[in-house]
Amino acid sequence: MILAIDIGNTRTTLALFTPGGELSFLSELETDRKMTDDQCAISILGVFQLYQGSIRQVTGAILSSVVPPVTGIYARAVQRLTGQRPLVVGPGLKTGLNIRADVHNQLGSDIVASAVAAVSLYPTPAIVINSHTAVSFSYMSQSAFEGCSIMPGMGIALEALSQNGAQLPHISMGRVDSPLGRNTVDSMRAGIVYGYAGAFDRLIEKLEVAAGVPAETVVATGENVPEIFRHCKRRIVYDHDLLVHGLYLLYQKNTQKGNRK
Repeated sequence: MILAIDIGNTRTTLALFTPGGELSFLSELETDRKMTDDQCAISILGVFQLYQGSIRQVTGAILSSVVPPVTGIYARAVQRLTGQRPLVVGPGLKTGLNIRADVHNQLGSDIVASAVAAVSLYPTPAIVINSHTAVSFSYMSQSAFEGCSIMPGMGIALEALSQNGAQLPHISMGRVDSPLGRNTVDSMRAGIVYGYAGAFDRLIEKLEVAAGVPAETVVATGENVPEIFRHCKRRIVYDHDLLVHGLYLLYQKNTQKGNRK
């Protein structure tokens, strides 16, 4: 069994894969920058207990992180529990991608993992949308990462409205069916949803123009995306598990004999 862990700014995802690549379970925890190694190990064991999995069956692990202070905590906890030192997505790891970036180690590991999955699972050229604290739009031409655009996530936008508007409440995302909000909450949600839907369509269009080739696939993963692309003109495929599948594929590329970069 292969354990894949993605550490984001607000959430940490744990996914367990069978040797054949089937997803056994997926769990999301709050990212805690203050946790100790023992607390981390207890949290991981709790997830396995919840889903009736056995930590002793884990034969390998891979870890991606955009929160450096937490990376080592999870790596040590996984090694302690499984006896396996996890692979960490970063420089030196085989990706199978031609990453056309000025500085490779500045590219987020979550973006890399999602891109690996997208080129393996979907027709290319492809635009890959990662929606978390930030939203990234990556253009993939076959196995080449051509570049990306990054914008603030919807949660940041909502929080900015609440923090900077004295009479605006703190709210969460929700379903929106009309831009004509008739109360403060609906109006805030409408502005975010329709505004981001327009931004999504515009960025997809400009990425295609810059690359010179229309995308065969636009695939998205992460938070709040289904509610946004419901209002987009462009067809967007939602793949909730895209990132963790990318981690599994990266593990295979770096552990199986005969794989080439």
